Amino acid sequence: MTKVVFFGTEDFSAISLRALIDANFPVAAVVTKPDSKRGRGQQLVEPTVKIIAIEHNIPVWQPLKLSDIATDISSLDNPIGVLVSFGKIIPQSIIDLFTPGIINVHPSMLPKYRGPSPIESAILNGDSETAVTIMQLSAAMDAGPVYGYSPLQLSGTETSAELYEKLGSLGAETLTKLLPLIINGDVTPIEQDDERASYCKLISKEDGVIDWKKPATQIEREVRAYAGWPGSRATIGDIDCIITSLMVASCSQTDNTPGAIAIIDKRLYIGTANGSVEITDIKPVGKKEMPVKAFLAGYKDKLQA
Repeated sequence: MTKVVFFGTEDFSAISLRALIDANFPVAAVVTKPDSKRGRGQQLVEPTVKIIAIEHNIPVWQPLKLSDIATDISSLDNPIGVLVSFGKIIPQSIIDLFTPGIINVHPSMLPKYRGPSPIESAILNGDSETAVTIMQLSAAMDAGPVYGYSPLQLSGTETSAELYEKLGSLGAETLTKLLPLIINGDVTPIEQDDERASYCKLISKEDGVIDWKKPATQIEREVRAYAGWPGSRATIGDIDCIITSLMVASCSQTDNTPGAIAIIDKRLYIGTANGSVEITDIKPVGKKEMPVKAFLAGYKDKLQA
């Protein structure tokens, strides 16, 4: 059976790796980034896919340069590559070492949302549907021909963490169904329509700063899209906070000034460009996340209406 070399780093990719192992695909090696230092203690943290690989006695390659593993790949007998949320550009010289190339799981309906933040973009734009795409990797970003799609309907309430989990599972399921067909040459990839392509940017820490001058609906989407990282940060009164959950108020509860604060019946409202939002869960910097009722009990005197 054709051996698989798996490229991945994030938890999103770990779902597909487990699915391949559970489906008895012969994973010959896992390629991932070097261990990284995280947290205040700057302790080395292993990528999740590395931990899974070690559990199953699968070799782990953590090259500083991908060219360093070219010889290792070439030593395998016509392997196929699978890439899921790897985080590095794969040079054509590495892609060419695989037959029929490297298969990529991308969490959008390509050519929509080519780039690094398709999941967040679907939330930010209020999409009613997204998808996972199984495609052939190319040197151009997310532009390779497509083997298949699996759509996912959105409720409009998902956070990025929830959508990562849903699309990770859907991507793993679709990958394990299509991979045998791809290996056997029973499915032909279809070129993308580049004229319909749209692109999404790399999310930065600055994106998480809430701008109360934006519409309420957009702020609500941003809080869901940036849940986890970078988080949605704001200063309420003189309290630096991360807003973890809010909803658009059914009617304006403030004086329609962006950033204005109103506390009504133990509820906290903030003014936006077109009405107000109600904060439901909040995390003061350096403290634990708490429901807004607990926040008001401890910090109400520091809020300036």
